[in-house]
Amino acid sequence: MKTLKFTSDLASKILSGEKTSTWRLFDDKDLKTGDDLDLINSQTGKIFAKSIINSVIQKKFEDLVEDDFKGHQKYSNEKEMYEDFQKYYSIPITPTTLLKIINFELR
Repeated sequence: MKTLKFTSDLASKILSGEKTSTWRLFDDKDLKTGDDLDLINSQTGKIFAKSIINSVIQKKFEDLVEDDFKGHQKYSNEKEMYEDFQKYYSIPITPTTLLKIINFELR
């Protein structure tokens, strides 16, 4: 079973249905449409939900459009978005950085 980790605040947004998308920079799990996932609370290490991937889209940050933000956190500007990802990945994020948009639904 493939897994994705989320912070506690994001776990609650997933469970409420507010968050249905996650963006990841490095896909060491080879995530694909149709994959079943265990969603794990990164603070507790426990599974908080099961889901299925509806779609996976790969693109650069500079190519993001409004639809890509559906079910995902919105940012007040690009600088805030890049800083948020730099916090998680500890690498410089630029407009040409490649990301995967993973849309999922709870089972």
